[in-house]
Formats: sequence, structure tokens, C-alpha cells
Amino acid sequence: MPRLRESENRRLNEPGRRRRSMFSGVKVDRDAFGKFAEGFARFMGTARFLAYMTAFVIVWITCNVVGVFGLKWDPYPFILLNLFFSTQASYAAPLILLAQNRQEARDRVSLDADRAQAAQSRADMDFLAREIASLRMSVGDLATRDYIRSELRQELRAILADLESGGEHEDERVEAI
Repeated sequence: MPRLRESENRRLNEPGRRRRSMFSGVKVDRDAFGKFAEGFARFMGTARFLAYMTAFVIVWITCNVVGVFGLKWDPYPFILLNLFFSTQASYAAPLILLAQNRQEARDRVSLDADRAQAAQSRADMDFLAREIASLRMSVGDLATRDYIRSELRQELRAILADLESGGEHEDERVEAI
């Protein structure tokens, strides 16, 4: 019992009171209505919907002008038909806006993912560009085949020049030994 009193006191000390809903036990998928709105908006934008509505209006007007079994429930100004259209429009507009808002949210998430992918791609390209630049600098420091050939030619010419000029002196040295 003391716990019950503590909870009652605590609830009385808190501002406002939680109200219980008649539907508190009912669990509804939050996206179910949004999916319904998207389906409804998608259907209202089709030629099939326009054909159905046109057929409905033609049947309605025909039945009320000719009369079915002598019954005309909506005479010429077709006020009831106008009321149906007004009701449909009053429900269609918010459903279409809800569908557009959901699509905008999906587009925003997709755009954020695209931006992240673009940033990652840019970072990868920058890294690869730096790597290629460092490889080019490293290759620039390496001796190329043409450079080695030119250096060998110069050394060979220097040796041949020494041999031609000093070759006579070396022969005399060898004979002296």
C-alpha cells in the first residue's frame, strides 16, 4: 500500500495528468496511413481514375435525369453529386500533401546519401591524385634507360680518351717491369 500512495503523491505533484485513450491498446503502424495516402495519390493521378470518375458521373446524371424506377434522388442541379465531389476533394488534398511530404522526406534522405557518396568519392580521388603525384616524383628520381646509356657513353669516351692519351705511357711502364 505505501507504494500506491507514493505513486499517487508523485502523480499529484506532477503538472498535468496523463489521460487514457479509448484506443491505447490498439497498435497502429505509423507508416500504414502514409502508405495508404501514397497509394491513393498515385491512383488519383492515373487515367483509370479519371475514366472511373467520368463513368460514375455519367451514370449518376443519367439515372437522375431519366430516373430509375421513377426515383430521382438528386434532381438537376445535382447538389448531392456536388457534395460528393467536395467531400472527395477535401479528403484528397491532405492525402496528396501527405504523400508529397513523404516523398520529400525520402528525397532528402537520398540526397544526403548522394552527398555522402560524392564526398567519399572526392576524398578517394584526392587520395589517388596524391598517390599518383608521389609516384611521378619517385619515378622522376629514378634513372631512366636513356640517362644510364648517356652516362655509360660518357664514361666509355673518358676511358677511351685516357687509353689513347695514356696508352703509350702504360706500354712503357709494362716493359719496364
